[in-house]
Amino acid sequence: MHSEYIEQRNGGYYVAGTRISLDSVVYSFNEGQSPEAILEDFPALKRAQIYGAIAFYLDHQAEIDKYLEDTEREFEGQAIPLEQANPALWAKIQRAKAEAAQGQRRS
Repeated sequence: MHSEYIEQRNGGYYVAGTRISLDSVVYSFNEGQSPEAILEDFPALKRAQIYGAIAFYLDHQAEIDKYLEDTEREFEGQAIPLEQANPALWAKIQRAKAEAAQGQRRS
């Protein structure tokens, strides 16, 4: 897949000549944001780059959606549960939940 607006590098898709991922533009677009709203979120991009990124996505939607799903699954698989990453914070949250539950029972 080649486009003047999108390039593949480091295992991902990026708006050509930038460090902004296609993922960022696609997630915003799929959330219903207009190209102009996306431009406000990514002022380093030009309007043509955003429209080009969206057009690329729409032309390759099945492949990009699969790539996004795979990337998300891989990211979730690498996550460390808070209980392991920060046991002290986990314990504090659990105590706060228990205290809140006790307070609700008293009401």
